[in-house]
Amino acid sequence: MTTEPIGSRSPGTAPRSTLDGALRLLDYWTTAYRRTWRGSAVSSFVVPLLYVLAMGVLLGGFVEADPATLEGATGYLAFVVPGMVAAQSMTTVFGEVTYPVMGMVKWHKTYYAMTAGPLAVPHVVLAHLGFVAFRVAVTAAVFLAVVAPFGVHESWWGVLLALPAQVLIGLAFAAPIYAFSAGLKDESAFALVFRLGMIPLFLFSGAFFPVANLDQPLEALAVLTPLWHGVDLTRMLTLGTLEAGPALVHVAYLGGLVVLGWWWALRRLERRMVV
Repeated sequence: MTTEPIGSRSPGTAPRSTLDGALRLLDYWTTAYRRTWRGSAVSSFVVPLLYVLAMGVLLGGFVEADPATLEGATGYLAFVVPGMVAAQSMTTVFGEVTYPVMGMVKWHKTYYAMTAGPLAVPHVVLAHLGFVAFRVAVTAAVFLAVVAPFGVHESWWGVLLALPAQVLIGLAFAAPIYAFSAGLKDESAFALVFRLGMIPLFLFSGAFFPVANLDQPLEALAVLTPLWHGVDLTRMLTLGTLEAGPALVHVAYLGGLVVLGWWWALRRLERRMVV
């Protein structure tokens, strides 16, 4: 029995699995990224550096805090960098699964072209989310590398584990937001998503200050947000303060959002395209 390379399979044959169908769209996403990567290359390096200099070095120079209040960090710079890494993983996702998803459904009809043959909605969704995971991984890897010379990484193994953690954080946001975007009739709701969703999460989920500084009701709300779980997990990894129990809770919480978001995304896109 011979194993046929993926690239040689006839596009008219039915995919043998969801992963097989998603891999058939690899050429599309590779071509799309090859044509657009230059637009994000500079910002991928410059934005982390500016964040670290502005928030960690300049502003951090005015922050005098007891390390006991910085969740294991020796200083404000070491505290804020993991939060910024996780926050950037989130903001990258918002840019990838809002307007682009609507464009592929409503304006460019790309999804309709993809499913005109043997491919189906699950293949399209998995391929798109896979591309988003790749984008998050690249952005997070660059961020972690750019901040390394500042001496904020306390554990090399933690930094290595922080990279897949960023992918998990990204997918925990990507799947539900993708589902939301796939069912919208117009883009007007995206303004609310960014203003009432992304920005408050960015500011009040523990990236820039401990959520214990908030009033108790706001603190309780903050620890329920996906970004807080992502920030806390990233901080434990990069600072070498990993605790198995809380880490497993973070992973389970974020993983649950991925699963629920996947299920919702399939239902929303199928209703939009098929029904």
